Amino acid sequence: MVKGLVVTKKMTNFARSKNKIMKRQVKIAPSLLSANFGHLEQDLEVINNSEADWLHVDVMDGVFVPNISFGFPVLKHVARISKKPLDVHLMIVQPEKFIREFKELGTMMMNVHYETCPHLHRVIQQIKEAGMKAGVTLNPATPVSAVVDVLEDVDMVLLMSVNPGFGGQKFISHTLDKVRDLRERIDRCGSNVLLEVDGGVNLETGAQLVEAGADVLVAGNAVFKAPDMAEMIHLLKNL
Repeated sequence: MVKGLVVTKKMTNFARSKNKIMKRQVKIAPSLLSANFGHLEQDLEVINNSEADWLHVDVMDGVFVPNISFGFPVLKHVARISKKPLDVHLMIVQPEKFIREFKELGTMMMNVHYETCPHLHRVIQQIKEAGMKAGVTLNPATPVSAVVDVLEDVDMVLLMSVNPGFGGQKFISHTLDKVRDLRERIDRCGSNVLLEVDGGVNLETGAQLVEAGADVLVAGNAVFKAPDMAEMIHLLKNL
């Protein structure tokens, strides 16, 4: 009798897990960093009319990461053109200084790095009090256990699958283990936190990430270097 109960419980848990996977619809966030800035409006118009869910915007300061991307004049122009919600990834030190400015841009998700926020919980609360969703990003060498204490406070965790700072890098395969680990932790606590992955995402790695438990895929070169950007977004969306 006990054995039967155990088997039934295992089958029920499997069914719930399978049902959750079937219900999860992957979101695609093309990365602005890979756009052709000589034809920025044309590229953004394609994104606007595609199945993309968000526009991923990487902001780099040349301090936290060895590169500089773009400042507020460019961001304001992008915000005016984009019809997709802005998923802003701040690769900068002291991101809390710019909460008001990113709110004024119409940012949907303000994503800060765990590694740059010694008072992470406070920054998360400040972002949410400003009316934005709050995300936390982990570098490839930072374990997922680092965000356990804020899983109930954030809206999304972004796992970097390359070292941040440059586009077009090779996917770090260990990220798949981190995705599985974080997926299990999120499901265990019954949270609705989204799991996003950024870096080296294409049709092959994207399929592996979705299978491992990713909710949101950030795709740069895979989208903006494709012969047909809208078709590539469609393919990624339906992995």
